[in-house]
Parts: sequence; structure tokens; C-alpha cells
Amino acid sequence: MANTQGIARGITRGQFLAGALALGVAGALLPSGQATAQPQPRAKHGRRPGLRRHGVVYTVGEGETPATAWNPRRMRADLRAIRDELHADTVDVTGDGVDRLTATAAEAAELGLHIWLQPTLADVPERDILEHLAETGRFAERLRRQGASVDFSVGCEFWLFVPGIVPGATVLDRVQNLLNGMFDPVGMQRRLDAFTKKAAAHGRSVFHGSLGYAAAQDDKVDWNLFDIVGIDYYSYFRRPADYVWELRAYERWGKPVTITEFGTCAYEDAEKTAGMGWNVVDYDKDPEEIKGHRIRSEHTQAAYVVDLLEVFESMGLYGAMAFEFVTPDAPHRADDPRHDLDMASYAITKTVKDRPGDPSSPWHWEPKEAFRALARYYGHRASVMRSRCSPGPK
Repeated sequence: MANTQGIARGITRGQFLAGALALGVAGALLPSGQATAQPQPRAKHGRRPGLRRHGVVYTVGEGETPATAWNPRRMRADLRAIRDELHADTVDVTGDGVDRLTATAAEAAELGLHIWLQPTLADVPERDILEHLAETGRFAERLRRQGASVDFSVGCEFWLFVPGIVPGATVLDRVQNLLNGMFDPVGMQRRLDAFTKKAAAHGRSVFHGSLGYAAAQDDKVDWNLFDIVGIDYYSYFRRPADYVWELRAYERWGKPVTITEFGTCAYEDAEKTAGMGWNVVDYDKDPEEIKGHRIRSEHTQAAYVVDLLEVFESMGLYGAMAFEFVTPDAPHRADDPRHDLDMASYAITKTVKDRPGDPSSPWHWEPKEAFRALARYYGHRASVMRSRCSPGPK
């Protein structure tokens, strides 16, 4: 794992989570729950319906610099690209800042996209996180009442992002305490359960549609609190059957299962890192650089996301959101592989700066192979669904 400065500066929520799982942290601390509910029903003749929601994660936030921060003009253009170029029908609007979350969700609703709205405020008192959750949920309910298609998630991986569950005032502190064993697993699980119950209650009090939560793969969660089982999924297997075997566990609750994150990075063998693909950047260097001799491979990323989609489709899961649409703070350098931070990004687009190396430089994104592969897959699925729903010849 990256050093503490690197963790603070260089990884996102999903990327750290995946890294923790790969190191055995979450798996050791948070054993899988024992569910007794029946699996989701199969379609007639034993066949499952296909994946219902095909989407992508869109993160709102302040960014590392003003140049990479969220802004409404860019957001509107991005969402149109998600609908019209990526052919996604769903967007996972996640991050913090009620204004950013609600503006993005409103635009997605206007475009006719299905919305998974997920506030993820961290490192503030519990009451502030719950208030942020409730305010976002109230807006989700207004969208729902106005006819938008929206699910509301109360958050993700609370054990990492909510102070008081694991010792430490910040995410960085909690990461170190987890890795150093400076915590009480039993007390941690008890506090996690208590906060999850509070979050679900706050969500229910303001939102009356389908309620969900995004958990780590090995989190112990009482899914009776929610309508949708949400999983951030970063496994790697050689055989599709092994993915199916692992994912079956989440169907035992008899509720829709959605993959709230999945993906990998754009270099050779990144898919084999079980989610640790981000950990090839040396954040101590200035400028930051790629460690070792990595070979950029957009094909690796594209093949992995399509392989997983085919698994999710075969299982008839409720939805899947590729992680993520864009990562502005990990720019691509075609002329300088050692500083091509996009290699360590999970984004399906590459950020290209007008002035490489200048933090204030304007930038734009360009599609990677993963974007084009998803667009083909999503576009094909959309056309299949349209043909199924269209009336037959008179």
C-alpha cells in the first residue's frame, strides 16, 4: 500500500476499499453476514432476465485544484456524453456537497437517466453526515415524486469514512490504524451496525423509494435494512464461474443486487491486482510518477469490464456501474510514460491537459478503450431491450 501521504492524496474511496480488501483488512475484520433469505427468482424456464441497469459512476467533488473541481457546465456535458455516447441508462451520482449532488442528479433526471444517488461525506461529526444524508435524500424524494427514476443510497463503507467506528479523526488516520491493527474488531462491528441502522432510518424518513447502501465485498451488513444490496466489486478470477460463485452469496437475501463499483486500471496485469491497481504511483516524488516499468494497456481495462458485465448479465443482477467516468487528478501523458498517472486511474476516459504538468491548465477528457467497449456493450443491450419492447407487426 502507498505511504500515508500517498493514501491522503492519491486514492479515491473505491480504490482504497479495493486495496484494503486485497490486503485482507476488510475481510479479516468484517466477516460475511449469514443470510437466510431465498435467492432472487429466475425468469420462466429457469432463465434469468438480463442486467437491468447499465451505468457508470460519476463523482462530484472539489478536486485537488480549482481546475479539476466540479463545475456545472462540464457536468452537463459529461452527463450528455454518458447518455448519448456511452449509451448508459444509469448514473451513480456520488460524492459530497449537497449542492453538487442535487444539481447533478437533477440534470441526470432531465436527461432521462436512472439515478443511483449516493452522498459520501467523510471526516465530520456523525450528526453532520446524517444531516447531509437526509438533505440529499429529501431531494431524491422530490425527484421521485416528479417522476424521475431514482434509487437512494445512504452511503458507502461507513467503517472507513465515518469517524468513531474505527479510531482516527480522518480517513488517513483510520487507514493507518486498520493496517497497524490498532482497533477492536468487535467494538468496531458494533459501532458500524449502530451507525448503519441510523443511516437507514434517516434514509427511510425522507425517501420512500428503493433504499440501498454500497458495501465492501466482505462487509457484514444487515441487508434487512435496505431494499437493494449494493456491492463495490473488484475481484479477479480466470473463470467466469468463479465470479458467479462468489456473487451468489449476495443473492441469499432475496433482494436486488447492484454492483455499485467495478473496474480496473489501464496497464498490463492490472486486473490481477484484486483492486490494488492504483498502487503503482510514487506520491513522494514531485511530480508523482509511476513505479517500476508498467506497460500501458487500455485493452486490459476494457477486456476486464466487459468480462464482468457478461457475468453480471448472466446472473440477471439489478444493475452495475463501472468505476468511474473521469478522474481529472490523474492526467494522461502520452509523451511521458513515467508520469502517465492515468495508467493508475480506474476512469474509462483519460484526462488530457493543455499544458502538461501545470496544475492550473485547462483539460478535456478523451475516451479510452474501456469507454468504447462499454459503449458497444451498452448500446447493443439498449437496442435489444427496445426490440423486445416494440410492438410486433400488425
